Amino acid sequence: MEISFILLNYKQKGLIKQSIKGINQCNIQMLYEIIVVDNNSNDGCIGMIQKEFPKILTLQLPKNVGFAAGNNAGIKASTGRYIIIMNPDIALTENTVENLLHFLQTHPNAGMVGPKLINPDGTIQFSCCRFPNFLTPLYRRTILGKFAFAKKSINSYLMKDWDHKSTKKVDWLFGAFLVIKKDSFEKAGYFDERFFLYYEDLDLCRRFWEKNLEVWYAHDIKLVHYHQRLSAKKQGIVSLFDKSTRTHISSSIKYLIKYFRVKLPEIK
Repeated sequence: MEISFILLNYKQKGLIKQSIKGINQCNIQMLYEIIVVDNNSNDGCIGMIQKEFPKILTLQLPKNVGFAAGNNAGIKASTGRYIIIMNPDIALTENTVENLLHFLQTHPNAGMVGPKLINPDGTIQFSCCRFPNFLTPLYRRTILGKFAFAKKSINSYLMKDWDHKSTKKVDWLFGAFLVIKKDSFEKAGYFDERFFLYYEDLDLCRRFWEKNLEVWYAHDIKLVHYHQRLSAKKQGIVSLFDKSTRTHISSSIKYLIKYFRVKLPEIK
């Protein structure tokens, strides 16, 4: 098996069905499998798949274990040489998978690659970033982010000072669509399951670099991502009443504790 697509479902039955159809319609010229992991959605997704796509492997988890643990379950059940972590709100297009796999095959030191993600209106999503410092979460979640010094720091973190018109090594990639060599997981480890949601992609990329596994952003391979930043809808004190925001803050604290006084890996 060459490719294993991992689709994680949490109450997104319709999008999962659309994603499966999208993958199958791309005429991928390599042997692939699709694994759908359900985070105890109770939305009928698994039953729908078993009825309409009986060849797809489904994993029903007994509770919602989050992004990291859910994807890990799919990865461990996979048989492909390459793992594709794919959000159900990604619109897959023909030849994208082949081009990304070709990139990994021709870059022996690369552990993962991600495409350029764009919004439905054609604008760029800032889906590759520099490693954050200890003040980055504070700047992004509080009124401090409105000051010039904080905006400069945030723009640097989001790599807004770069035109995104070249393929290059980056610190880390958003986990919406990642193509990863299976053996790289064996070297660097799987997603850290202490992160329920958010920061698990950042943490994984950091551990890849620690093992000298390169992380690449492919500017000329594009996918549309119908993305909603749930944790960014509210700010300040009001945001603390929002579950998604609280989860984001919790993950940022866990990340900062994990890497407190740990030297950043060198990106060459």
